[in-house]
Amino acid sequence: MRPIRYRALLGALALVALAACTTAPRAPRGMRALWVTRWDYRTAEDVQAIVESSHAAGFDTLLFQVRGEATAFYRSAIEPWAAELGGRDPGFDPLALAAAEAHARGMALHAWVNVVPAVFGLDPPRDPAHVWNAHPEWLWVDQHGARQPLCDGFYASLNPCLPEVRAYLAAVAGEIATRYPIDGLHLDYLRFPNEPPAVPRGADLDYPRDERTLALFRAATGREPDEDRPAWDRWRTAQVTRLLREIRARLDRDAPGVLLSAAVGADPVLARGHFQDVEAWLREDLLDLVFPMHYTADPALFSARLAEWAARPASARVVLGLMAGGAPPEARRAQLLAAAPLFPDRALFAYHLLFDSRNTVLAAQGEEESRVRARRREILLPAFE
Repeated sequence: MRPIRYRALLGALALVALAACTTAPRAPRGMRALWVTRWDYRTAEDVQAIVESSHAAGFDTLLFQVRGEATAFYRSAIEPWAAELGGRDPGFDPLALAAAEAHARGMALHAWVNVVPAVFGLDPPRDPAHVWNAHPEWLWVDQHGARQPLCDGFYASLNPCLPEVRAYLAAVAGEIATRYPIDGLHLDYLRFPNEPPAVPRGADLDYPRDERTLALFRAATGREPDEDRPAWDRWRTAQVTRLLREIRARLDRDAPGVLLSAAVGADPVLARGHFQDVEAWLREDLLDLVFPMHYTADPALFSARLAEWAARPASARVVLGLMAGGAPPEARRAQLLAAAPLFPDRALFAYHLLFDSRNTVLAAQGEEESRVRARRREILLPAFE
């Protein structure tokens, strides 16, 4: 076990007592992290304002997104510049600037990357160097031989079952971790993004069914996917875990001081439907930090999952991911207070729900929305300390 890790053990009686309390005791001070999406900034001034606002609000760690759809918000020798930055060098390096600004304030900076997604939305990438154009054979193909179509408001994805795709993604991770003074690498969408609209409800589509993937599955099992669906699902899940192993090995070799973390489904059983096996990752000690995305607004479900994560032995340090929006701020405040005694380390999603930003994809930016954000800050931030 790596020395920064610990096990969170909690008795059932303590959980019952907690549920009965209306006021939670103050938790030991741990990580206070904030997710910052790639839509929240466009200029150097935006990045500086994000870091300053987050620091002033009491956050000590930024999960700063620098890769969303196989494009870079940093100077990469592997992937093209993000379309949001004009598809070219914007005259500054967002990741380098964010790290410098964070470190100057005593904050940690974790580079947040979407791993498997390749393209967001309906517009195909124009840059010939983008994987959509340079390696179309790396994208999902269904059992009818059709390439996965682009999705309105969601992702078309790379195929992690292919060794060359895994090697490519490990190289991207290694580039970020070795070329930038980051404190951590934060992996998101380390799974199959196979929910609607990527796979519409009621559709029989199954990915990836390209001939190369099928040949690899046959070689491993001697079967066809439709002959043994449980084996097919297990094999696909194993390929995602294999991808994480390769990223872990790359960081251990080239950037051993960089913490490796992943945002994971709050319900590990449901997450296996996306071929994400977080329990195997924890057993294998593949992560330094694990961020369960505990975003539900349902009080009963929130309490149940909170208890499950608090009682789960884990080799990685658990940083509970909580949601700032999607419910009245008073309800979210109650969740923050309930989580505080159990999880010293917590993360909040997301910057654009608390502060005005350039984000016009996930949040409106008018005066009324600005007042809503100010009220969230007023109610939530004292409970997050």
